[in-house]
Amino acid sequence: MSSLTSIVKKHRSTVLIILSLAIPAMIENILQVLLGTVDTYFIGRIGSEAIAGVGVTNLIMNIYISFFIAIGVGTTAIVSRSIGAKDIDRANRSVKQSIIIALGIGLVFGGLNLIFAREILSFLGADESVIRYALPYFLSVAVPCVFLCLMMVLSSSLRGAGDTKTPMKVAIVSNIINIILDYILIFGIFNFQGLGILGAGIATTVSRVMGVLLLLLSVNGNKTKIHIDLFRKWELDLDIIRSISRIGLPAGVEKLIMRFGQLVYGGLIITIGTKAYAAHNIAGTIEAYSYLPGMGFGVAAATLVGQHLGAKNPEEAKEFGLISNILATIFMIFMGVVFYVFAPFLAGIFSKDPQVISLVVKVLRIIALFQPFLCMTLVITSALQGAGDTKFPMYSTLFGIWGIRVLGVYILGIKLNLGLVGVWLAYALDITVRGTILLLRFLRGKWKEIKIS
Repeated sequence: MSSLTSIVKKHRSTVLIILSLAIPAMIENILQVLLGTVDTYFIGRIGSEAIAGVGVTNLIMNIYISFFIAIGVGTTAIVSRSIGAKDIDRANRSVKQSIIIALGIGLVFGGLNLIFAREILSFLGADESVIRYALPYFLSVAVPCVFLCLMMVLSSSLRGAGDTKTPMKVAIVSNIINIILDYILIFGIFNFQGLGILGAGIATTVSRVMGVLLLLLSVNGNKTKIHIDLFRKWELDLDIIRSISRIGLPAGVEKLIMRFGQLVYGGLIITIGTKAYAAHNIAGTIEAYSYLPGMGFGVAAATLVGQHLGAKNPEEAKEFGLISNILATIFMIFMGVVFYVFAPFLAGIFSKDPQVISLVVKVLRIIALFQPFLCMTLVITSALQGAGDTKFPMYSTLFGIWGIRVLGVYILGIKLNLGLVGVWLAYALDITVRGTILLLRFLRGKWKEIKIS
């Protein structure tokens, strides 16, 4: 607490600026996690095949989201830099180009999903009993994925301009719509019989459509720093598109590297045993909540680093990045203490099997000890991406996931027979090494020299 007090006193205005951006972003992330929990609860009442069908759909959606994130990262970097340089016209043009890219990618993916829906689900290993449930959900969520892409890109545009409250408010509205429609469309009301898993997919897509409309109204109004006229001057600006792609593509590739790495070491964990795999998933579900502060402060770091670089204040950009990381670390250490102390209680929420609970407790206590390094992989990565330095985080993720985590899972978890504890020790080693080299990269300051156009 004394550390926190000294930081607040010395950098009061800086802390307040960071918190004003980070807290709405944290609330938005919390809402997304809670929404996923509610969705799982409703769909789980249909049956286990329905849950499996949604799970298979989410596997392919996670790959698409990697591309959507790429556009968002590129957009945030260019918009924040333009806002910092007081070049509002360039910020506005960048938002329009991002929308054009989002429409193009979203429609292409949607078309492929429509034509090859059954083939995609079969390729992912779904048998006919799962496909029967997955297909309606897949068609109603993955085909109109353009709305998810637009929602992510528009939210990134507003965050780049320093507005994290509008995406938070839109997330609140769209989540409420989704929950209400989930209940009505899945189970029915009055004389309406309900549509089952198809209703869940429709509810998700309708909530995203409403989110896109609200975000478009926001950027079309005069309440934010960016303002675009939705009804004129829609033309390609290849310079801006190239800048967004050059900055965003490594960020997208980084996510793909992580997704495929997770698939590989997830397969290795299955070979350890069913109970180990169940405990691994439970621990991962609980751990996801510790990401929320890091992700929220990461948004603040990306925005403020970009804006101060645009304003030709690289030292202030560095200060905002480091203080964002310090504040996030304090939040995440608190989460670590909760994980360590209440590990048995948290494990007991998800399982009654003593062996599974014992494994989850061990894993949560490993996770608790490495929260500061996990924080660095989240916040410092975002700070570098806000500066346009997206290649270094990509290379560090490639090395960390494949050179340390996947290899470590095989050696520690399987060959040395440490089981799930070995798996998470490999995870801890990965984030410790990766967090350290990311922080060193940030401290050395090469990102200050990166040109975004």
